[in-house]
Amino acid sequence: MQYNFDEIIDRRNTGSLKWHYTDDTIALWVADMDFKAAQPVLNAIEQTVQHGILGYTNPTEALYDSIINWHGRRYDLWLDKQDILFSPGVVPSLVLMMNVFTEVGDAVLVNDPIYTPFMTKVEGNGRKLVLSALKEVEGKYHLDLVDIESKIVEHDVKLYLLCNPHNPGGRVWTKDELEAVLSICKKHNVAIVSDEIHQDLTLTGHTFIPFLTLAKGYEHNVVSLTSMTKTFNIAGIKGSMIFAKDKVLIKKISQQQQLNDEYELNLFAYTAMRSAYEHGGEWLEQALSYIEANIELTVQFLNEHLPDIKIMHPEASYLIWLDCSAYSQDDQALYDALRAAKVELNAGIKYGEEGHLKMRLNVACPKEILREGLTRIHAALSDAT
Repeated sequence: MQYNFDEIIDRRNTGSLKWHYTDDTIALWVADMDFKAAQPVLNAIEQTVQHGILGYTNPTEALYDSIINWHGRRYDLWLDKQDILFSPGVVPSLVLMMNVFTEVGDAVLVNDPIYTPFMTKVEGNGRKLVLSALKEVEGKYHLDLVDIESKIVEHDVKLYLLCNPHNPGGRVWTKDELEAVLSICKKHNVAIVSDEIHQDLTLTGHTFIPFLTLAKGYEHNVVSLTSMTKTFNIAGIKGSMIFAKDKVLIKKISQQQQLNDEYELNLFAYTAMRSAYEHGGEWLEQALSYIEANIELTVQFLNEHLPDIKIMHPEASYLIWLDCSAYSQDDQALYDALRAAKVELNAGIKYGEEGHLKMRLNVACPKEILREGLTRIHAALSDAT
């Protein structure tokens, strides 16, 4: 079927985190699309409700098969049922992995900039946060392998939390980059947890490589985290997966989940996950095509009207990382200027020191909303100069 991504659905007064405003502010921030979910997913949820009994639910063989087939056929990541655990979300899983691989006081390495919970959850759980800044070369981020190894040695790092595809920069790390990281971590016996939640949003011309496909011989120290919720815009349902291909490690993770009682999903998450993986491919293909057109629209608009913004072209996701340093010298003032113009983006400084004077822009919305948001950004920053 043909989906209408131009349809504007009013999300105000629904409890929406993204559209929480009491005025006409345009929301171009949190990683949440303004597109109606795939019809097969909505149908599956409706059928579950119509059944009328919403009792305790276990994952079915059909659900496992849908996960295995999706990841195998798309990424050549062939999993067995016993390689898969369920979790309410990737962020809770990050915390879980810290409890599996580290003790209080141990050092955990993350890149800068990075999705905020990578930093806050490390520090909040009593671990030592070690940052390795990404290098920006010709408009895109690169891993600083020399710095990564130096920090690992200096701080006796036990765990590296990797984000692939990278949020907020949109990089899809190449096979060579991932193999270099793996080599360093193997050399120093550092565990690797790869957050791969944006994997299915990889854009044309780029190839996502699941870390587990490279980890042969080191599977006891590698875990991947992913979810269907970002892919299919069903984040409110809450559900994710943990993949590991070592029996001892899987057992250790499962035991830790039992302690926290965080090993099962709700009925609607299981239902939506299976339906999305079995029948959501057509919706995803159309959504990605629309998103790529919105990215191009955004680049053209900013190049024409705000040419001094440095745009980092995403290789995955619908999030664009913008360097606005030509238009402001203060992070709070930059954010406030946009809010005063009734448009909200994510403040880059929330993603680490490397996010200074940067903003993260979400383009996963109908073009009419995006154009209005860009017009307000133009007005805000034109006034600031």
